Amino acid sequence: MCGIVGYIGPREAYPIIIEGLKRLEYRGYDSAGIALFDGKDLKVCKTKGKVVDLENKLLNEISNSGSIGIGHTRWATHGVPNDVNSHPHHSNSGNLVIIHNGIIENYDSLKKELSSRGYTFKSDTDTEVLVNLIEDVKSKENVKLGKAVQIALNQVIGAYAIAVFDKTQPNEIIIARLGSPLAIGVGKDEFFIASDASPFIEYTKNAIYLEDEEMAIIRLNKDIKVRKIKDDSLVDPYVQELQINLEQIEKGGFKHFMLKEIYEQPKAINDTYRGRLLREDAIIKMSGVEDNMKKFLAADRIIIVACGTSWHAGLVAEYIFEDLARIPVEVEYASEFRYRNPIITEKDVIIAISQSGETADTLAAIKLAKSKGAFVFGVCNVVGSSIARETDAGAYTHAGPEIGVASTKAFTTQITVLTLIALRLARAKGTISSSDFRHHLLELEMIPKKVEKALESDAHIKKIADIYKDSRNCLYLGRGYNFPVALEGALKLKEISYIHAEGYPAAEMKHGPIALIDENMPIVVIATKKGHYEKVVSNIQEIKARKGKIIGIVTEGDVDVRELADHVIEVPETLEALSPLLTTIPLQLLSYHIAVSLGKNVDQPRNLAKSVTVE
Repeated sequence: MCGIVGYIGPREAYPIIIEGLKRLEYRGYDSAGIALFDGKDLKVCKTKGKVVDLENKLLNEISNSGSIGIGHTRWATHGVPNDVNSHPHHSNSGNLVIIHNGIIENYDSLKKELSSRGYTFKSDTDTEVLVNLIEDVKSKENVKLGKAVQIALNQVIGAYAIAVFDKTQPNEIIIARLGSPLAIGVGKDEFFIASDASPFIEYTKNAIYLEDEEMAIIRLNKDIKVRKIKDDSLVDPYVQELQINLEQIEKGGFKHFMLKEIYEQPKAINDTYRGRLLREDAIIKMSGVEDNMKKFLAADRIIIVACGTSWHAGLVAEYIFEDLARIPVEVEYASEFRYRNPIITEKDVIIAISQSGETADTLAAIKLAKSKGAFVFGVCNVVGSSIARETDAGAYTHAGPEIGVASTKAFTTQITVLTLIALRLARAKGTISSSDFRHHLLELEMIPKKVEKALESDAHIKKIADIYKDSRNCLYLGRGYNFPVALEGALKLKEISYIHAEGYPAAEMKHGPIALIDENMPIVVIATKKGHYEKVVSNIQEIKARKGKIIGIVTEGDVDVRELADHVIEVPETLEALSPLLTTIPLQLLSYHIAVSLGKNVDQPRNLAKSVTVE
């Protein structure tokens, strides 16, 4: 994905757009660019690298930026990261500039058609094709920019969020979306454009989120006009009040967003169950579940669709739903589910999980499931996101903004929401006793304090990280509820340190991975007291017999694993079903400290973007 920022109003556009790009750099950071109109001239500057490289390049070039501009930070899809492929892109005449997040799938055929009519192309991008298509339509049809954008987009196959400016119509910006998010900040006599609300949160709390296949004409000192791209019909835009604030998206004294977000987990988990978990009354209140209880209870099965870390949260949920609520669960990669002609019926409940609420494959899976008549329930973090709007019902995680590319608090808050749902369904079905239900509520309510306790091992974990930072491979093992945690721990290490790591069920070690074990191989074993403890201890003994280096994640006061392991990291005791909320904490910290000690950019790991809004 890429980050889009725009401004039109009485202020200087440049500082707004540059600061906005910095806040959106988690969405893409291989190149950046900006286009500014000062009332006479259109200035475009772009460069390979990060937003700070763009800022340095512009130091001697910007005097009066004007009050209209668009900016872009790129995560490359078409064309390698370089100055030429960076956005914005000009049309051949130089009158139009465009920024784009997404992929135009039929760009090649469009490019050949435009080339046959004399258009030339400097970049390898599909975006340059699109801006010239818009110019071609505008010229041939003799229409204004808004109409030209609409006609051109009806010829396009793919996904996009775009902002287009025409220096011959200098008081407007045209934006449009299909499959990639776009928000409009509505201020007093000014408008802001961004991929999410973070670039304009200090200027206005009012925002419009475009729906798929909608475009907006944003004019200086005029009302916004929102239209359907397909038929040009007018849409009455819904202005909503934003719930985030500026402090939430700043680092707050932490060196990295990732570390800040790891430490935010006690509050994030509490915010997730606050108002939903009423322990004294032995009640779980979730309107999205209550209003659709009949659908949940009548379901033949639950199918969970997600990607990445959210998929791992779904795997934990599979154990919880089947164990507590006795409902069959299947967990699917959304990217595979959408293409394999799955069997879906009206008796199925689909739970779609996504931190951003914009994951392209998960959105496609939702649309497929709805077309088959299934009930779709969304779990996401971002209010007003595409998944929140596309699903039949859902629940927000209330984790607050997550800026670090490697998800941390998203994982624990997703598990918290899914645990609440499973407990509520178990109580409704009678598959959990009243005493066990109360016990689970009590333990869940205590989790934030126990996460705080787990975070106290930070300095100890840093010392372990320093020992193993030069390892080339690492194995993560867990059983039962903690097998998905092993997968998530391995993913975190891969994402931010670039060390190869794999997660396995501990018992599967003997079916292949044991061949890798030697005195240079660190093995992280999740060996808490609840669950299959004795079995895991046996697995540890097998590793020791082959001289593997063991880092044990153990329950406070553990003796047996401590005697066998090279290092142990303690977490507080809790119920087995809730243990992933604790055991994941040291794995997050371990990956963080290893990456930092290696000099990696943990907030912006190479080749990754926060949310995958294109295939």
